[in-house]
Amino acid sequence: MSQSKPFALSRQAVWCAYKKVKANKGSAGIDGQSIEEFDKNLLGNLYKIWNRMASGSYMPPVVRRVEIPKATGGTRPLGIPTVSDRIAQMVVKNMLEPILEPLFHDDSWLPPTQICARCPEASPATMLAH
Repeated sequence: MSQSKPFALSRQAVWCAYKKVKANKGSAGIDGQSIEEFDKNLLGNLYKIWNRMASGSYMPPVVRRVEIPKATGGTRPLGIPTVSDRIAQMVVKNMLEPILEPLFHDDSWLPPTQICARCPEASPATMLAH
């Protein structure tokens, strides 16, 4: 008996996400698996991601925490996800971004300090009105 998956997710979407993650490179996550090691069982690994995401059973693993230096001194924590989780995140990003991006104002990506620097006449009241 053939039963469809509860979430519409194409294998092509997972493949496209994989290609973007591979192009970005990056470090291994908590599992120690690099992109090169992931590639050794590429089809099996991609199928596992697709199957879990499409069935609704995907659970992201914990991230590897690394302390990185700050320009002002000290360090800050950085979470490094596994290769599989980066691919899963990219799948979601690729699906949601075209839907949500048009809803944002053209300048919504700028922090308020940069908006004020670019537009000195802008007051908090005029910024909130948009």
